Amino acid sequence: MSRHPEVLWAQRSDKIYLTVSLPDAKDVSVKTEPQGLVSFSAKGPHDELFDFKLELYGRIVPEGSKVNIGLRNILCSVQKEQKAWWKRLLKSDEKPAPYIKVDWNKWCDEDEEELMKLELASDDGDGGLGREEDDDSTDDEGMLYLPDLEKARGN
Repeated sequence: MSRHPEVLWAQRSDKIYLTVSLPDAKDVSVKTEPQGLVSFSAKGPHDELFDFKLELYGRIVPEGSKVNIGLRNILCSVQKEQKAWWKRLLKSDEKPAPYIKVDWNKWCDEDEEELMKLELASDDGDGGLGREEDDDSTDDEGMLYLPDLEKARGN
């Protein structure tokens, strides 16, 4: 009998990010199919089987999908066939299984994505124009100086 690992998800207009929380996973297999089917299987640290299948909301490009196996989790980047925001992760409009959760650390709304692209473009080409930095607010290592915390520590 297999179990379901925790799956965190987030999206961008061109990708879906899946983070499978499974420390010390072995024999990891991730398969993607154009119609939006994602299949995962792996063995946990005690040789127990973990797996799931997701039927995603839209079509995907299997060749554009990537998997990165880490010590604590498996990161999957799934390329969408068409650049668009999906209104949900799965094709079914039923509530997702309890092991599927939103990854708030990677989450980005449509308007935030455009803002991030603009910020990245300005960071690359403006030579620092448009950004003001107060050198007195940081120390030598780039850390923010917080005087209240210094008082609390007795320094």
